[in-house]
Amino acid sequence: MSIHTKIKLLHQSTNHLWLQQALNNLDIILLDHSHCERKAAGVAVNLLFRYPSHEKLIHQLTGIAKEELEHFEQVNQWLQKKGISLAPLKPSPYGATLKEAIRRHEPHRLLDSLLVSALIEARSHERLGLLADNCQEEDLAKFYRGLMASEARHYGIYWILATEYFDRVMVDERLQELAQLESNILSNLHPEPRIHS
Repeated sequence: MSIHTKIKLLHQSTNHLWLQQALNNLDIILLDHSHCERKAAGVAVNLLFRYPSHEKLIHQLTGIAKEELEHFEQVNQWLQKKGISLAPLKPSPYGATLKEAIRRHEPHRLLDSLLVSALIEARSHERLGLLADNCQEEDLAKFYRGLMASEARHYGIYWILATEYFDRVMVDERLQELAQLESNILSNLHPEPRIHS
């Protein structure tokens, strides 16, 4: 089992306990992955509606929203192939806790929204890479590996957009605060297997 991925935005690499939990519960992880892709598309679309005059954001996030929906469809095809029904799953505290950290007033709301999205995409990239390297189902491992480049591009786009609209020092300072929070949330493994647990 390899735990070697170090993503620049993230303060801490994933604990080996998460990987073991995920590998022991791949069906639940796949179902949660479906929910994650749907939510990621929704986040991009919500930002498109909230900031209609931000041309660079509109251009970049339109592409991300389409790609996330394509991934949603691909994961759902895997669920169908494995006979796993689409069903609700109680989320881990990860996303809600990060969302609570987004400040309510502009321009801080935009900055925090972009950086939280960057962190979530970065963590997804790292964890899909771990699944790709360690999953015994060869086809599923290949599928995860194929998604990694997209996740890396997505977190890069969110970070670049933050630096387009805000001073780099401000971006870096806030990123450090949010990245520390993101690591703190994951420091205690959530008892239910999730992509972000």
